[in-house]
Amino acid sequence: MWKYIVFVFLGACSYGILSTFVKLAYDDGFTVQQVVGSQMLYGALMMGVMSLLFSRVSFHWKEWARLGLLGTTIALTSLFYYGSLLYIPASLAILLLFQFTWIGVLLDSILSKRRPDKTTFLSLVILWMGTLLGAGVLEGNADFTWEGIVLGLLGAISYSLFILYSGRVQTSMSAVANSAVTVWGALLLILIVNGPGFMLDGSLASSLSLWGALLGLFGMVVPTLFFAIGVKHTGGTLASILGAAELPTAVFMSALVLKEAVSLWQWLGVGFILGAMVWPQWAAWKNARLQS
Repeated sequence: MWKYIVFVFLGACSYGILSTFVKLAYDDGFTVQQVVGSQMLYGALMMGVMSLLFSRVSFHWKEWARLGLLGTTIALTSLFYYGSLLYIPASLAILLLFQFTWIGVLLDSILSKRRPDKTTFLSLVILWMGTLLGAGVLEGNADFTWEGIVLGLLGAISYSLFILYSGRVQTSMSAVANSAVTVWGALLLILIVNGPGFMLDGSLASSLSLWGALLGLFGMVVPTLFFAIGVKHTGGTLASILGAAELPTAVFMSALVLKEAVSLWQWLGVGFILGAMVWPQWAAWKNARLQS
């Protein structure tokens, strides 16, 4: 089980890197459509090459349809989250995205018809406390727009659906092949919604290709593949809690790369979040020892 927990944890950390690259891409003058489009394009190309080298993709239209629908949740998460960064501070956007934790647990409880246990509930409480502190909301300004709030919450819903259904979409193909079809489904949705303009305006010949490749790797390849491997073993509830690793990663990257000031309260919030992720596993290990 620990191996699959690590996969989900690293997939979530990979998502935490994205906000830093998105900010740098915005600083270079690129739009949301260009950033999201280049991410999907390079992610699809990388996964396509990996599937050709390491796996065999078989065509079963029902499996492809399910994987393609899963890919739409990735595309929508990027569109909503990156869009919210244009209207609200990054700390608030991250806080809104992190509502996926309780949304994911709620959806998993409904689908499995099983109420969260006390350990899970306590983990969520600690997680909420850490998210408030880690996002810096308690010490930041309250400037926001409703457009940003709505986009941030929509991103949380789509992200929770991605994590939840990553472990529920079962196919006859390998994890690499599954991830490749999923990512190509995400690219198809982006091309339908935004059009292929980012591929025709010459921006890919500039630094957009660098940001697209980085975002494609850490936003499409790594999390899609790692969640496909790990979530079906950890379950949706634990995966939603482990997904909170994104926020500490975002805080570390902001401090190291963007040189943003991170307060003591924010570091304390990071500690709360890490504790919330460790708590369920420690409790399970303790119960197993008592029963043995």
